[in-house]
Amino acid sequence: MTTPATDLSSSFADLVARLRRAMRRAARVAQPTMSLSVAQLELLSVIDERPGSRPGELAQVLRLAPNSISTLANSLAASGMLHRASNAADKRAVAYSLTPAGAAEVSLWRQTNTTSLASALAALTSHEQQVIHRSIPVLNRLVALLDEHTDHIDNEEEKPRGRTTS
Repeated sequence: MTTPATDLSSSFADLVARLRRAMRRAARVAQPTMSLSVAQLELLSVIDERPGSRPGELAQVLRLAPNSISTLANSLAASGMLHRASNAADKRAVAYSLTPAGAAEVSLWRQTNTTSLASALAALTSHEQQVIHRSIPVLNRLVALLDEHTDHIDNEEEKPRGRTTS
């Protein structure tokens, strides 16, 4: 049985997926020489927002496996986009920060997305633009609620499970 909330969530999830695809296509058309994948650009963006992040923290934020973060980070470090620093107290622990080249890629990607969206938004009516503008706080709240829900699930999964006896 579907409910209005189920129908809304299904429609909205489809919309978000199509928006992400449209933005990726627009970015590739606007910057055809951009050689980094979306996953690489997202990792660089998170590191830009959280310099000094460790692989486990990045995996949690991006909801990726730690080995996926390591693979992405190693390729980005090899291409000069990412700096990897060892912790003085624990040589096994690493922290990442952007190189100037990595920061430039993040800036270019963000500017490309902003320009593409600005062009599309300009084609909307004034009323449509106002509707989108008014929805931004609600969408920010939705993101926060999704993050809270996901964090709650992550915390539940990390709790040690008690042994049961039969």
